[in-house]
Amino acid sequence: MDLSHSKNYKNQGKDLDDLRRRRNEINVELRKNKRDEVLLKKRNVDIGSDDENNSMVENVNERKITTEELEGIAIASMSPNLEEKSVAVKAIRKLLSADKNPPIDDIIEAGIIPRLVESLSYEQVPALQFEAAWALTNIASGTSAQTKKVVESGAVPLFIQLLYSSNVSVAEQSVWALGNIIGDGAELRDFVLNNGVIEPLIRLFESNSSITFMRNLIWVIVNICRKKNPPPPIEAVKQLLPVLLYLLKHSTDNLILIDVIWTISYISDHGNEQIQLLINSGIIEFVIRWLNHEESKIQTPALRVIGNIATGNDDQTQHILNLGTLSYVPKLLEHPKERIKKETLWFISNITAGRTDQIQMLIDSSIILLTLEYLRNGSYTLQREAAWAISNMTLNGTFEQVKYLVDNNVIEPICHLLIVKDNQIIHILLEALAKILSHYRNDYQLIADSIESCGGLDTIEALQTHENEEIYKFAYEIIDSYFESANEELPDLVPQTDKTEFDFQTSNANLPNQNFKF
Repeated sequence: MDLSHSKNYKNQGKDLDDLRRRRNEINVELRKNKRDEVLLKKRNVDIGSDDENNSMVENVNERKITTEELEGIAIASMSPNLEEKSVAVKAIRKLLSADKNPPIDDIIEAGIIPRLVESLSYEQVPALQFEAAWALTNIASGTSAQTKKVVESGAVPLFIQLLYSSNVSVAEQSVWALGNIIGDGAELRDFVLNNGVIEPLIRLFESNSSITFMRNLIWVIVNICRKKNPPPPIEAVKQLLPVLLYLLKHSTDNLILIDVIWTISYISDHGNEQIQLLINSGIIEFVIRWLNHEESKIQTPALRVIGNIATGNDDQTQHILNLGTLSYVPKLLEHPKERIKKETLWFISNITAGRTDQIQMLIDSSIILLTLEYLRNGSYTLQREAAWAISNMTLNGTFEQVKYLVDNNVIEPICHLLIVKDNQIIHILLEALAKILSHYRNDYQLIADSIESCGGLDTIEALQTHENEEIYKFAYEIIDSYFESANEELPDLVPQTDKTEFDFQTSNANLPNQNFKF
């Protein structure tokens, strides 16, 4: 095994899935902490308390509606009499919104969706349009198959047309319906985008001041930008960026700000091209300002944005450093919420995977000292992130920068962590020790003595019998190369093989031989 770090550039030799693996691990935890309303891709609209009794559905919600009752409502919904049609559509809407388990499939089976879609075109009766839009919104909040029934019935072009309605309630309900359809997945998202939804959405942002309406509008944009496979078309993102920038600069509503910054974080998670779009738009400097917000639900997505950008190329990473991001980091590392500290350490690990001048900025800001403190004394969750940051620094830093770690007693916490039940962390820590020893090749006994004095040698020797092939090979090579006398009586633990990739016996498979930004 070659203990030298032959590839010094981040992302070199790694495929995109590997580069983003750790980022996706963090996504799961962070999104669980986001407010429930935003997490839901689709939303059902409750019945509310503004309805008078409707004889068609009176007492029905206390039991399952019968086929005969549903057929009667379906027939009434086809009536040429607009008053009778309106009563029937309202009855359908109440059925779909009052029950915890609305009879969506029964309504689909009864052939009612085409009647609801037809009702969207009655411009002279806004109340009918509103009730139909509400009913269809709730159908689209269901399963993917149910949502597609709404789309297949031709509702999308009509909903987009209704975004121009002079009736605010009709326009807002159409926004909600489109948000549910877009939230179903990338296929329907792109279908809605191809039908021209962006322009009327932007128009609504410009012409409405209602906080509730604005929250619904930004929720739709969250759904547009959320998907990654594939990400939203870059032209759509370009159109939306001015709206996001305006809201970021001028909105005073925390719920809107949370959604805006999460939307930017999703865009920043779509690769270097979209990262560059964000940089060119000037939006990043305003995101960074929110790192200091008192509300952690705003800090969290803002931190995610800068972390994602730090996974980009060196120039993109430098951009956020030039904007003064590091000045916020010490306070973030002292945050009372562990997830904020974890995300901050992840951001630091992306910087230490970069250029030596960027690593030096962390040293000069005393951020590496704080990271070392978490490596020593943090919870295991934080130790894990700190381990990535320190390991990356040993692989990418200069001798003087690695010496800075050694002078600040990095060997002991690395050795103490080698006993964890986490193959990935054991591997990167062994790699860090190997790289430190390599840096001190002319005086490696200094490092070897430090490893032995803190009990690390015993641990590394024990790892020579580890069940994971790559770990025991790595441990053997360290002992064989730097602790020869300690290994004189050891048998040859490394079978001769041409195999260069090893299967890990944990979910973290195919660990890299070099450390890069993730």
